[in-house]
Amino acid sequence: MTTPRAPLPPSPLLFSTRPYEPLTRALAQQIGGEVGEVEQREFSDGERYLRIQGSVAARPVVVVGSTASDRETLDLYDLASGLVQQGAHSLTLLIPFFGYGTMERVSLPGEVIKAKARARLFSSIPVPVAGYRVALLDLHAEGIAYYFEGNLTPAHLSAAPLLLQKIAGALGRERLVLAAADMGRAKVVERLTNHTLQVPAAFAYKRRLGEGNVETTVVNAPVRGQDVAIYDDMIRTGSSLIGAARAYRQAGAARIWAVATHGVLPGNALHALRESGLFERVVCTDSHPNARALAADFPDFLEVESVAPLFADYLRAAG
Repeated sequence: MTTPRAPLPPSPLLFSTRPYEPLTRALAQQIGGEVGEVEQREFSDGERYLRIQGSVAARPVVVVGSTASDRETLDLYDLASGLVQQGAHSLTLLIPFFGYGTMERVSLPGEVIKAKARARLFSSIPVPVAGYRVALLDLHAEGIAYYFEGNLTPAHLSAAPLLLQKIAGALGRERLVLAAADMGRAKVVERLTNHTLQVPAAFAYKRRLGEGNVETTVVNAPVRGQDVAIYDDMIRTGSSLIGAARAYRQAGAARIWAVATHGVLPGNALHALRESGLFERVVCTDSHPNARALAADFPDFLEVESVAPLFADYLRAAG
């Protein structure tokens, strides 16, 4: 008598907000999932229309999106809430870029902790019968993961090992120094050099001169004749990177690369980094939609690595 086999679990259905459609397609290929369809349009007054195509009942559902803007945040929230309402068996939110990550605590009286407000918003999504998970990538402050409330499970992933191994392969470890743009990233860089790369670390700090002027000075920089990779969690305007790179160059650094998980790079930020003449290359991931778009315009300067394999590994391990 043949023992009947247990039925295979249904493959996940993947949905995304519009900016993350390319990443979601790549992720679906990696895990053998199916990309769900959503009808999206905008009314004349700016309101958004969403309609989930097909059934999601009893299916594990994965949704990819970010809080890069208020509009993106609400699109992600509305889509995830609608999928639960339509009967999703489980819900996993993949948030490659968590906006307002620098507003995770109060610095001045009366400031609103927007990172916490965003976490509470997503915590209010109803929990499907088989559970609700949120995976976040390289948060600016690790404590943000603990702002999520209720019966959901947050996970904090990092693309730093992926990026740094690539840098080590490109530059070689013999002359490589991993550097911080300022002392705010010093502990992260020290941890990465001890546990990921096993190369020397260099640190810099900012000294405020008044009236908005900031001077970056190298504190500990064994960089003379060395290749320096300046690591940060994200690149926005690039001003801190330029100041740090200038200090490392004055201390004798040979080649300088900028490395970050999130290439936000608004406006002419990438142009400013290139025109500074300090950087040989900028390397980031596709966690923010701007990065992939800019890579097409700066192919010899900006290199973008996909985080699809990283999220695929998380989904396989989470089951």
